[in-house]
Amino acid sequence: MSRDELNIKDNTSLFKEERYVQQRENKKQFEAPCSEQETAEALAYSKSAEYMEKNFSRQNVVINPHKACQPLGSVMAALGFEKTLPFVHGSQGCNAYFRSHLSRHFKEPTPSVSTSMTEDAAVFGGMNNLIDGLENSVALYKPEMVAICTTCMAEVIGDDLNSFIGNARIKGVISEEYPVAYCNTPSFVGSHITGYDAMIKGILSYLYTRSGIESKPGSGAESGEKLNVMLGFEPYTGNFAELRKILGAFDTKYTILGDHSGNYDSPATGEYEYYYGGTKLADVPQAANALATLSLQKYTLKKTQEYISGTWHQQLAALSTPLGIKGTDTLLDTISELTGLPIPAILTEERGRVVDALMDSHPYLHGKRVALVGDPDLLIGLIGFCLETGMEPVHIICSNGDVDFNEVKFKDEAESLLAASPYGTEATVHVGKDLWHMRSLLLNDKVDLAIGSSHLKFAAKDAEVPLVRVGFPIFDRHHMHRYPIIGYQGTLNLLSLIVNTILQQLDDHNSGFNFELVR
Repeated sequence: MSRDELNIKDNTSLFKEERYVQQRENKKQFEAPCSEQETAEALAYSKSAEYMEKNFSRQNVVINPHKACQPLGSVMAALGFEKTLPFVHGSQGCNAYFRSHLSRHFKEPTPSVSTSMTEDAAVFGGMNNLIDGLENSVALYKPEMVAICTTCMAEVIGDDLNSFIGNARIKGVISEEYPVAYCNTPSFVGSHITGYDAMIKGILSYLYTRSGIESKPGSGAESGEKLNVMLGFEPYTGNFAELRKILGAFDTKYTILGDHSGNYDSPATGEYEYYYGGTKLADVPQAANALATLSLQKYTLKKTQEYISGTWHQQLAALSTPLGIKGTDTLLDTISELTGLPIPAILTEERGRVVDALMDSHPYLHGKRVALVGDPDLLIGLIGFCLETGMEPVHIICSNGDVDFNEVKFKDEAESLLAASPYGTEATVHVGKDLWHMRSLLLNDKVDLAIGSSHLKFAAKDAEVPLVRVGFPIFDRHHMHRYPIIGYQGTLNLLSLIVNTILQQLDDHNSGFNFELVR
């Protein structure tokens, strides 16, 4: 039977039918709506400079912040380790949000369980929920490790994870040897990057301490543990592949600490498994004996970096997301310094090809005014990329930007980076602001391009600004997380994405005579 015979319509055309139009009109009698004129007046006022001033003066209301809560980050972190089950101590609804948010971005299932706390647990504590949950999870899903994080409810009532896990062992639900890592991730402070950091530190410290190994940095070089690498809260599985390519070109041994790329880029073979890839649990204690650790998200991984430097006494090199030519140059120089190996000729050649591509596209990028939204480390990389291509960052919003590394605040570093270039003179960095603030900025000080996640699409549409989707989450496009944005190849991908968006705009808004065949 053909599709036409079935008369199947998609939602775009279905809800334009008269019956649905009439249904929406009939509902208004129960909604006490404003008149169309009042709605139009309110919309027009929300686009004014006067409203923008009121918008930026608000203190106690947040509208569409560009961040998620801590436990979401901890779930991603837990999935970076071999056969590890994320275990959320809180309500089932919270866990459903984390799972759906991650799954909508990666288009992959997110295995995670919860203690399903309800009203009784809020009053009497969630210990019984946690013990029962551990027993069921280990029996059903057979993980090699469970990684527990908390939500608002558990934190507000003061549940003690360490004590609860100890009681589970006393009751025989899990053995004394069974690994259960944990971290505290209250949702009412911090963001997804804070929760990611807390869980990574929790897992590294737990596996290292229980191993009984005494850290001897550099002693593992002969056995193959030469360099540790942490990518952080990484929404691009392609970045893991790109980093492996770069490290492979150096021909150095390495361990990625927290590799969730397998779980979020798994094959469709007809059979589903709960766990794919991840850092081997046995490799974590040995990582303490590596020559050094390289971090690619210094603001995200602050506590983990402090742990590695302080407890493992290991050399640490911390960067922000290495985007663009300069960012990648810094990455390669850092790997070379840490390992003592020269930069491979194949990467130098790749650099030259990307520089050539940048020159090809430069006429269309130069002078373009840009708005940026993202996490701190990603924004540092994006600012650098924009400046080296001649694009001019104007509005920069980082909802979770109240962070620092080595006593340097994100905002100070961003502003120093902008001040060092003639293309950064118009930029303003807004920390703690949200996407409703960005809407006012886009409407009252127009830009040519907005770069950020899918959540930015509404403000960009209101301001009639094209959106280049970069970061997390990307819900409304497919497979973008599979393409790297770090390294020289990532620079080429980012360049292609941006310049082709600009070229499409030229075609869409041509006046007839400039509908060019060649750009």
